[in-house]
Amino acid sequence: MHLNKPILSLIFFLATPIVAHHSDAIYDFERLVAFEAVVTQYTFRNPHVMIFVEANNNEADIEEWEIETGSVPIMIRSGWSSSLLKPGDVITIRAHPEKNGRNRAILNTLETSDGNLWSQVEGDLEATESATSIEGVWKALSHTNIRRQFVDARLTTAALEARDRFNDLLGNPISPDQPNAASDLSCIPHPTPFTIGSVNYLSGIEVFQDYAILRNEFFDLKRVVYMDGRGHPEDTERTIQGHSIGWWEGETLVVDTQLFDKFNSGNGIGIPSGYNKHVVERYSLNNDGTRAIVDVIVEDPDFLIEPFTGRLEMLYTPHLQLYEYGCIPGE
Repeated sequence: MHLNKPILSLIFFLATPIVAHHSDAIYDFERLVAFEAVVTQYTFRNPHVMIFVEANNNEADIEEWEIETGSVPIMIRSGWSSSLLKPGDVITIRAHPEKNGRNRAILNTLETSDGNLWSQVEGDLEATESATSIEGVWKALSHTNIRRQFVDARLTTAALEARDRFNDLLGNPISPDQPNAASDLSCIPHPTPFTIGSVNYLSGIEVFQDYAILRNEFFDLKRVVYMDGRGHPEDTERTIQGHSIGWWEGETLVVDTQLFDKFNSGNGIGIPSGYNKHVVERYSLNNDGTRAIVDVIVEDPDFLIEPFTGRLEMLYTPHLQLYEYGCIPGE
């Protein structure tokens, strides 16, 4: 094995740092390592497509590195496939290393021996088609991200204290009466409104006579909205996603969700939600049909001082398809 390029530690102070997922906090996004390496293993599965490589350091010793990329749906839309790499391939890596010095990094770019450059693509798309209804495949626009808007929500003392105690890495329960973990390792989708506007994962809307189905790729979320005139039941099992009913107001689909179970990140990362949480979503098209507008109201008096109101926008993307996530708990 002959490797011509030693590991280069490059420091960049980025004017616009990459916006990372909360689980990416272990990586140093102001530092890049660049090196040539040989692929030893390539795993194309969720939660992250992984590349395992061997590289020479400056002393000509072999170093093993683990390179993390995005999930399968994101990487497929970025042009990747399960056959892109194989053991023995020589590649050039540029990646952000872990802060603790371990030989693990999150990918910036990868160059294959044919000179092609590969990366994870998550930017907003341009409008190409118009919808005639809210049904179809949609991709949220990053500048309308609900999680970012929720930063301005006014929190109660109980919410602030719970957020301070929250262990995001492990998703530990906050207390005996707040049992549901929020870690990605548990494969539990967060409750509305935080999945309907996922920037990296596609949403799908199907409307039938008596019900609607709201989907998101992340953890294969599927919400059933009953539209047969029923109300919320008085005595039923509470769930993390709650119980949803819907109706039409003109061409706007209104979705009302109650009966949430307690969840320790039900109002944002580390901010709990309780039995009194109530969410109303209003889905409509913009004037030219290229976007779905979703107006959201969230009430949860145990953790929110006042109702939160927000608006997110999703681009109509009929040329894209939802992929199965297939999350495996613990991986």
